[in-house]
Amino acid sequence: MSSTTPVVSGAPLEQKPLSEVERVVDTFVAPRKTFSDLRRSANWFVPWLLLAIAYVAMTFVVDKKLGMEKVVDNQMVLQPKAAAKLDQLTAEQRATQTQTMTKFTRAIAYASPVVMVIILAIIAAVLMATFNFGFGAELTFNQSLAVCMYASLPGILKALIAMLAILVGGGEGFTFQNPVASNLSGLVDPSSHFLYSITTSLDVITIWTLVLTGIGIACLTKVKPGACLGVVFGWWALVVLAGAGIGAAFS
Repeated sequence: MSSTTPVVSGAPLEQKPLSEVERVVDTFVAPRKTFSDLRRSANWFVPWLLLAIAYVAMTFVVDKKLGMEKVVDNQMVLQPKAAAKLDQLTAEQRATQTQTMTKFTRAIAYASPVVMVIILAIIAAVLMATFNFGFGAELTFNQSLAVCMYASLPGILKALIAMLAILVGGGEGFTFQNPVASNLSGLVDPSSHFLYSITTSLDVITIWTLVLTGIGIACLTKVKPGACLGVVFGWWALVVLAGAGIGAAFS
């Protein structure tokens, strides 16, 4: 009498390929599934498109309901040195300068999808270089950029909340730097430029994005999650401190 012994493979089961919709949803509920699927395809167009729609929609609501002139006024409150120089101009010169700043702010805001790609591409390149040269990983640029794009998806929530706040409450203090009070900036005086910049950066959505980025890099490399998070938060802290220092010097 013979018996058959089942053969058990030690190889892990491959993850079922995800659709683009599943990737987006899983970024919020099961991020490891999304980022692991980037090994199969590092396509980042869908998250970029969703972010682009959200940011352009927010800009449109701000432009039509609040007005870019008001946004510029709010921003000048945070830049007293620039505001003082503006006050020294004649009424005609001040009006011309304000109009120029308003047009520039509007143009940059509507061009945010392009600006986003440029910024995230730089971040992706820095992360790729850091992990490949510092940890011996084999991360491709497209994978790194895809991680950054998917990790940025929580930003859609911030854009939606900002639009709701403007439509319902007016959003009188809105700035593109700090569209939603999801950070600690309310605890400090905006005139304390260095601290205000730091506390604005200590944002729930930003931290969520950073954590997702660390998880994403860990899923695509053999680097431990703790090390990935350490690198991501380390670069972020360096940029925040440098930006706050420069901003305080010129504000």
